Amino acid sequence: MKCILHIIFVLLCSTSSSQDTINIVNDIFMVKYSETLEQPLYVYYVVKCNNGTISRSGMDFRLHEGVKTSDNEDYKNNIWDKGHLAPAASFNCDEDYIRMTFDYINCSLQHQSLNRGAWKDLERFERDIAKFYDSVEVEIKCHFSRNSLVLPSGATVPDGYTKTIRWDDKEECFYFPNDNTNGKKWFDFYID
Repeated sequence: MKCILHIIFVLLCSTSSSQDTINIVNDIFMVKYSETLEQPLYVYYVVKCNNGTISRSGMDFRLHEGVKTSDNEDYKNNIWDKGHLAPAASFNCDEDYIRMTFDYINCSLQHQSLNRGAWKDLERFERDIAKFYDSVEVEIKCHFSRNSLVLPSGATVPDGYTKTIRWDDKEECFYFPNDNTNGKKWFDFYID
């Protein structure tokens, strides 16, 4: 219940207008994308691969035709990683699936220590759960405010992320600030 209340509070504080959002659905995820912020607002997916082996070597993010997204310029010479929201590793049992994850509609300006640390470890936990349960659903909400950083290149950096994971009759919710999270584990961001 606290997870839902936290999400409602953050959504009420959001500055994105619904007039600039595009809903996109493909075979592996759904995304609500803001062309003004040049960032996803919401992503939903079901873990398809809990131990796939297809390599992502040589793959890079591509622009999504007809949508104004972030691009390579937004990620140059700064602390922001190209953070997959629907993670490539959760879809690496099919080459088409993994390629779909390398789209800027699925890419967030994510602090490098978060993307390479606690966030990545929680994604691994999702795949571990999927080894035992038929369906592991994940929702990610990207949060923005009036004080969100806008890069000189035009894209807006999310303030943080709420990630909700559902399986069986369980639901776990986490809030990650988009900041340096070195030394912290994914469970440190659990909302109870």
